[in-house]
Order: sequence, then structure tokens, then C-alpha cells
Amino acid sequence: MPVPTPWSFGGCDRCDRSRAVERTRVTPDRLVSVVLPAHNQAEHIGEVVQEYTAALGRMPLRHELVLVPNGSKDATEAVCAGLAATLPHVRSEPLARSGWGRAVRTGLARATGDLLCYTNSARTTPAELTLTILYAATHPDTVVKANRKIREHWSRRLGSLLYNLECRALFDLSCWDVNGTPKVFPRSCDRLLRLRRDDDLIDAEFVRTCREAGYPMLEVPVFSSRRHGGKSTTNLASAFRMYWGAWAMRHDAG
Repeated sequence: MPVPTPWSFGGCDRCDRSRAVERTRVTPDRLVSVVLPAHNQAEHIGEVVQEYTAALGRMPLRHELVLVPNGSKDATEAVCAGLAATLPHVRSEPLARSGWGRAVRTGLARATGDLLCYTNSARTTPAELTLTILYAATHPDTVVKANRKIREHWSRRLGSLLYNLECRALFDLSCWDVNGTPKVFPRSCDRLLRLRRDDDLIDAEFVRTCREAGYPMLEVPVFSSRRHGGKSTTNLASAFRMYWGAWAMRHDAG
């Protein structure tokens, strides 16, 4: 399969773009931490983690998987605990309360790697995960994120377009998929370790922070639309909260 070429340098209009294209060798002395929030995913999280572990084990990097089961009504927390007990390089950091942002922030706070990543495990294939990490590992001091080019239904595509247009206008962004994951960044981009959102708006806060801090950003085109079990938690009500929440974030920032 041909490797897609990253095409967007979001958030680096006022920084030295030469940093974003400077490459370095990938060496096994580096540790990448992959944060996986899990909410009501007991049926498939075990398979996902097994696939990720196998794929990461083939990379020239050390790795750890930080599972963050949060507020689940099923056996997700127990499954994650079992995975942590049986698989090397896997930890579980359970939370009683749910929230995408809360789980992401908790996982990043407890990760130990010098290269940090978080992703939506229901939508990320092992190939997409490792590809994004490799781009980040070879581009130091650069934030790398996926730009998902295909959505499975026209209403989701339209909703995503409207939200991204809103965020681009509000926060002066150049990226086109605010919510796209995986998102990978070096620990030196430390402002990304001080995000505050507990909800789905953490991704908007993430890219806004990159823009404000002048962190170079590469977007890697991803053409997969696979969903690994479960149902999306995005509906009309949650979409409205995101549209309104993005506007409120801009207003609060002055």
C-alpha cells in the first residue's frame, strides 16, 4: 500500500517551517506512549489492544499502551484490567466518570513516553496508528495528526465539514480535521499537557493550543472509515454542544 504524504502544516504560519520538515532517525531508545480511552467497549477492546500491541512491537521504538476505561456500564474496566495483567507494556488507568477529554488528559498525565499519542480506538487501524507515530518520530518538535478523508454517511460528512469550518474561522486554523486521531506530539510540546477540557472539545482545544504556541503540525491523510464495533456517541444533541462549545471557547479566550 502506498504511503500517503502529509500535506498540511497546520498552525505554523508564524514559525520556522524548516523545523517541520527536518527529519531524524528512528531509534529504539525512544518510548512512545499510546493513550486509548475506552467507554462501553468490552466486546472489542481486547481485540483492538492485541492488534495494536502486535503492530507496535514491529516498530523500531519502545512503546506502552495506556488504557483509560471511563464511566462504562459494561465490563470494559474489567477487560482492560485483564489486558494490563497479561500483556507486557500495557497499563490500565480506570476512571469512574466518563468523558473523552477527561480520559485523554488522564492518560497523557500518566504516560511516561517522550513521544505521546492518543487515539479513538474504535476508528483507528493498527496501520494508521503506526504510520502516524512513524511520521512523528521522524519529524522532531512537530505535532502529527490524522486527517480522515472518508465518513460513512453524508450527514456525518456534512456535520464534520460545518464544525471544521467553524473552528477554522474561530481559531485561525489551517487544519481540516480538528477531531482527527491519532494525534502524536513530543513531550517538549508541553502546553499540550495542560489541556483543560473534559469533553469532546478537547480536540479543538488541542489544535487551538498548537496554533497559539506555534507548534508545527503535519496532517497525514487517512482514507479508512472502519469502525471497530460499538456505536458512535455523536448525535444531534452532542453535535450542537460541540458547535456551541467551540463558539464559547473563542468567546472565553477573549
